[in-house]
Amino acid sequence: MKKQAQKKSERVSPRFEQSRIAIVYDFDGTLTPLPMQEYTVFPKLGIKAEEFWEEVERERKRERGDEMLTYLRLLVEVVERQKKHLSREDIAALGDRIRYFPGVEEWFPRINAYIKAESKGRIQVEHYIISAGLKEILEGVSIRKYFREIYASEYHFNHHGVATFPKTVINDTIKTQFLFRINKGREVGESINDYMPEKDRRIPFQNILYIGDGMTDVPSMTVTKKSGGAAIAVLDKKRGSAEETCRKLLDAGRIDYFAPADYRPGKLLDRRVKLLLNLMMSRIEVERERFGVLGPR
Repeated sequence: MKKQAQKKSERVSPRFEQSRIAIVYDFDGTLTPLPMQEYTVFPKLGIKAEEFWEEVERERKRERGDEMLTYLRLLVEVVERQKKHLSREDIAALGDRIRYFPGVEEWFPRINAYIKAESKGRIQVEHYIISAGLKEILEGVSIRKYFREIYASEYHFNHHGVATFPKTVINDTIKTQFLFRINKGREVGESINDYMPEKDRRIPFQNILYIGDGMTDVPSMTVTKKSGGAAIAVLDKKRGSAEETCRKLLDAGRIDYFAPADYRPGKLLDRRVKLLLNLMMSRIEVERERFGVLGPR
């Protein structure tokens, strides 16, 4: 009898595991006013941004190729023509040149503290970047430490440390793959196609908030929203068509809100993000209570 009682006391009650929120960010135009290349590799190589992007578009049309692959190839060709050497470390070192929208650098610890305080430490938040830009640059940015993972386009570097060809390319639609990696807790290289019950997913879609800046984020916003999550578009007031684009996204039901890309406390973006986070935290507590009553399903 004593042994049975001891075994019973040693049993561990199942824990409620789905108490995480993921905030997923695009990068260019979302956290920064300009594409990351225009702060980093373009000035380093003396590339004029407008001329380079025009060349990418001409070449893409001529070759009937993918825009991202064309851009990555042309960038390597510029480096070769100039007989420059840009290693992975050299590119990462350029990351500190990037300038952000107001409040970005203080945003992440502040949001972490907000969720910790509001949930009394019962809910965690994780930040992710999914970007078509270069991972080599993003690994060197000042805000890198706040992200659990960065998914971005990436070069293969040969044994001389020279970028030779893209080993990972992320475009508008491929971004959605990484939302499912976050949702299921699957690493790059692991399959995301196997069926996984909702109760086993690391971060349910209803706990995912996607923040982007426009039409290039539509597939990710749509997947997140249709799967029960939330999406916000940010706009740069200096771009004339930005608000019109955001209104179209809102009218089409692809986003919950839009706001100027101002991440400082008390600004519209801050208030609207917190509204959605409050909703997510409430739902998590509802599910936690249900789990306690019904047990794992």
